[in-house]
Amino acid sequence: MSLTDLRRSLAPSFVTVLLWGGLLWGQAPDLRPPETPQQQPPTTQQNAPLNPKLPTVFIVGDSTARNQADLGWGDHFAHFFDTGRINVANRARAGRSSRTYRKEGAWDAVLAEMKAGDSVLIQMGHNDGGDLDGAKPRGTLKGLGEESKEVVLPNGEHETVHTYGWYLRQYIAEARAKGAQPVLLTLTVRNIWANGRIERDMGYDAELRQLAGEQHVPLVDMGSIAADRFEAMGQQKTALLFPKDHTHTSAEGAELNAEAVVDALKAAHSPLVSYLNPASSTP
Repeated sequence: MSLTDLRRSLAPSFVTVLLWGGLLWGQAPDLRPPETPQQQPPTTQQNAPLNPKLPTVFIVGDSTARNQADLGWGDHFAHFFDTGRINVANRARAGRSSRTYRKEGAWDAVLAEMKAGDSVLIQMGHNDGGDLDGAKPRGTLKGLGEESKEVVLPNGEHETVHTYGWYLRQYIAEARAKGAQPVLLTLTVRNIWANGRIERDMGYDAELRQLAGEQHVPLVDMGSIAADRFEAMGQQKTALLFPKDHTHTSAEGAELNAEAVVDALKAAHSPLVSYLNPASSTP
């Protein structure tokens, strides 16, 4: 669905405003990580063997990029590209933080597929504000420094937890060691409003910008582009794109977020733009 069709589908003449989660005026943002949607078995398209003759763009993230059915923006990304010239591999996993995506082996699996000339879009943060231990031990220490903390997990395992920046630096260094180009993405926007404006920063933007500068990697600001579009649509119509909670979108919302990533790549003058499919890319 194009953004034009999306806007028409949300016409107020035949929709009912859903007052859910984000339609709270002036309320302080809820910074707790979202509930993890059920992770469905990967689709054939998502996990089809990669053509080794083509470069690949990997998506590394959480449920906002991939959760169930086609409700993550990463599931709506491939059709923007000429997949006869580039592989698009959505390797995001629901409920993962920059810490647990590594700890559980998802990143090692991506590295095993990665080769020189590939790109990896890294979007982490929605789950990094969680607990360091406890029932859902997926949080990271705040900041970009080298601080660490020893924790004991519910199963008795001891783990050294590092900062958000420490984990991202590992992704960057290890992608580069493969000859691939790491790219940092700002986070998807949550449906939380105050004084007529949607939330634009969960608290990670400054760290991402600083890290991108220090590491000399591109920062693709898809969050700002998506926020501008949500505000142009208005609070009531935006709510229709978040039927479950303030974090996870419908398929239409995922399409809008995917378009925002594409347009942010264009704004950043990313080499990936050369692989876009003219018939499906945004103007």
